[in-house]
Amino acid sequence: MTTAMGAALRRIQLGNALSAFGNGFTVPFLFVYVAQVRDLGASAAGVVLATLAVAALIVLPFTGRVIDRRGPLPVAIAGAITAAVGSLGLGLSATEPTAIVSAALVGAGFAVIQPALATMIVWSSTTQTRSRAFATQFFLNNLGLGIGGLLGGLLVDTAHPSSFVRLFSIESAMFLVLAATVATVRLPKMPKVAGSVPTDERARGGARALLRDRAMVHLCVLGFVMFFACYGQFESGLAAFATEVTRISPATLGIALAANTAAIVLAQFVVLKLVEGRRRSRVIALVGLVWTVAWLAAAVSGAVHGSHAIATAAIISTYALFGVGEAMLSPTVAPLVADLAPAPLIGQYNSAFALVKQLALALGPAVGGMLAGAGMYGAYLTMLVVCSLGITGFALRLGRHLTPAQDNPLRAVPAPVPAQRASAVEPQVAAAA
Repeated sequence: MTTAMGAALRRIQLGNALSAFGNGFTVPFLFVYVAQVRDLGASAAGVVLATLAVAALIVLPFTGRVIDRRGPLPVAIAGAITAAVGSLGLGLSATEPTAIVSAALVGAGFAVIQPALATMIVWSSTTQTRSRAFATQFFLNNLGLGIGGLLGGLLVDTAHPSSFVRLFSIESAMFLVLAATVATVRLPKMPKVAGSVPTDERARGGARALLRDRAMVHLCVLGFVMFFACYGQFESGLAAFATEVTRISPATLGIALAANTAAIVLAQFVVLKLVEGRRRSRVIALVGLVWTVAWLAAAVSGAVHGSHAIATAAIISTYALFGVGEAMLSPTVAPLVADLAPAPLIGQYNSAFALVKQLALALGPAVGGMLAGAGMYGAYLTMLVVCSLGITGFALRLGRHLTPAQDNPLRAVPAPVPAQRASAVEPQVAAAA
């Protein structure tokens, strides 16, 4: 990787970390803010949260094409400024309509930022360094969210709306810092992604080319199941199960969530060393098995009624195991999306995968909340164990559609020819010519 690429990547990661830090100030408190602090009620808070997801779903289908035509840098800046305006608007919103409009701006802006930053990371890395770059991004995201959430909890006071205005102002300022930082990035020329699908007729086809790419379609299906069965359950079915069946307190639930973040932060680079040089499809398959164990631990926490300590330890272990699985996915899935894409379609591939993720994050809480509301926790856990095992099966099947360079870029790199051997070969080549 060149010096210019390294400098660009450091600036991108810095902006990404600061925006995650600002986001952490508001994410845990948005529902309480709208429902209680602004006294708009739980239904209005639900609409605001839904608006975040709907806005993202609306803009993502168009984002990739704009990134590929205009470049990721102006798209990231526009998304950051839009999110900054929306965040400040949420802090000042006293009515439901203004809160909904502000949430739409935040959702749309943040949805645009994600594939734009992912494309910038691809442009600023090589096939061999891309896994580490995305692992670092995921690490900084979680670290920033964790620190921001911790500081936000110290600053917030539900009796004083001004304290929430302060939180949203900090988040808005961090989005502007992201825009300013990204604006100083000097991106290298668009790379040719080694091992990608052919770049001639597929590169001109856009969405049709993506749908003809069997490996990418398999990865999108796999991604939907992953986000549905893990991320989509944290704030709905799993939280309800932990409080209603395992019977842990909200404070202990906070500890479990902290265990998830801690597992990611502590394990990320240890896991990275373990998975680098191994087939990506096999690593993803292993994540499915880790999450299967996590859901079985959750089942144990609900079945052990005689020992609250064991039940509590089991549910905290569930969250921690999910964190380990997430740390394994960060250096595998996002780089794989990039390595599947023809160079002119990197933005569209990133946006398509972000759209699949957003759909899963919208449906996951809805299904989990519905089953939890009906008290069907046995069916709920069975569904998620099946989904986790399905991740393993889908990942192994995906491996059959990947080239060696896509599945394991480090092993696919040809070994350098020693200087003595090269000098001995050159005369033979010249004589043959």
